[in-house]
Amino acid sequence: MAQRMKNPAVLVPAAMQPIQELIKAVHAQGMPQELMDLVHLRVSQINGCGFCVDGGLKSLRKLGVSDERIGLVTAWRETPYYSEDERAALGLAEAVTRLSDNTDAVPDDVWDAAADQFTEEQLAALLLGIAVTNLFNRLNAPIRQAPGSW
Repeated sequence: MAQRMKNPAVLVPAAMQPIQELIKAVHAQGMPQELMDLVHLRVSQINGCGFCVDGGLKSLRKLGVSDERIGLVTAWRETPYYSEDERAALGLAEAVTRLSDNTDAVPDDVWDAAADQFTEEQLAALLLGIAVTNLFNRLNAPIRQAPGSW
């Protein structure tokens, strides 16, 4: 599949610095990198962003995450490989990514599960991380950004 155009962040370079600052701010909140990478991978899978899925896989492997945890993130509800906080984060990530799939964009049970696991600051970092992944997915998928091409 041929890439349709250069990445918008390359064509509008002034846009990339604020995005990078947002990413730094999210990481500064102390959320576990593995959890954030699992969320990034799941959101990217939902959105069909091959470039971001590839990046998520590589990042998780670099952290030494098991093949089971990486490969079964699509079935996180049915597997024993994820902690309660990871399950809450993955549930929130799916709901936030699929806002229009429910009459209540993020159902109370999903929100409450996340709020029970994370402080308000951590929840803010998680939501911002999900939003940034969705942003990247919405830039990379339409232009068919090739995995490993950045």
